Amino acid sequence: MAYRVSERRACRVLHQARATQRYESVADDQAVLRSRIREIAGVHVTWGYPRIWVKLRREGWRVNRKRVYRLYRQEGLCVGRHKPRRHRSAVTRPARTTAMRVNESWSMDFMADQLFDGRKFRLLTLVDDFSRESPVIELDQRLTGERVAAILDRIGRERGLPEKIRVDNGSEFTGRVLDQWAYLNHVRLDFNRRGKPTDNGLIEAFNGRLRAECLNENWFMSLDDARSKVEAWRRHYNEERPHSALGNLAPREFAASTGQTCPAG
Repeated sequence: MAYRVSERRACRVLHQARATQRYESVADDQAVLRSRIREIAGVHVTWGYPRIWVKLRREGWRVNRKRVYRLYRQEGLCVGRHKPRRHRSAVTRPARTTAMRVNESWSMDFMADQLFDGRKFRLLTLVDDFSRESPVIELDQRLTGERVAAILDRIGRERGLPEKIRVDNGSEFTGRVLDQWAYLNHVRLDFNRRGKPTDNGLIEAFNGRLRAECLNENWFMSLDDARSKVEAWRRHYNEERPHSALGNLAPREFAASTGQTCPAG
C-alpha cells in the first residue's frame, strides 16, 4: 500500500531525521582492491589473507590487515588448498577428472567389521575408477602400511599399476612406507581433502554396496570364513552384478565391451 504524503510528513511520523533519509553513502566499494586480492589468491593458491596483506603493502596499497581479511572472506577465498605435507608423490587439488581407461586411476579405502564373537577385523577395498572392477578386497585383523604396499605389489604384477590412486588421509596412506612405494613405482597418491569423503565418491559407493550386500547379510565365524564370503561377493560383483553407471553391465563385461580387459582375479 502506498500513501501520497510528503517526505517531511513521513519523516515526522517515523521520528526520522530528513538528513538520514537523504543520506547517500560515499564509501569506496573497494572493487579494485577486491580484484587485486582475487588475482593474488589465484596465483598463490596456498596463501592465506596474512600473506596477501603483506604483498599488498609491498605493492604500495595503504590498507590495514582487517580490511584485507574482511574482503578475503567476502570473496569466498578462505578455502584450505594445502596438499598433504611431506608427500612427494601427492597431487594437488585441481578439479578431478573422470578416468577414461582401465588402470588410469584406482580408489582405495579401509572398512571395519567383526566376527560373530565380537573380534574386529579390517578390510582394504580397491576399485578401478573406469571399469568399477574390484581387483582385491584384503581382510585381516591388522593391515599396516607395509601390508598395503605388499598387496599393491601383488596386484601390480597381475594386472599392472595405475597412474594414480585416490585415498583418504588415514595413517596407513599418509605414512612413509606407502609414500616411498608410490614414488618408486611412479604412482601418484591423490589425497582427499580432510573431512571431505565425497572427494572419493566411487570407493564410498563401493563400500556401501559391500556393507549392504555382504557384511550386513552374513555371520562370520572366523577370518577364513569372512575371507571366503567376501571373496565370493567380490567375484559376483565383478562378473555378474549389473551396474547402473555402466549401462547395467557388470564391471568385467563393461571393460570387455571397451576392449580393455585385465587378468581375472
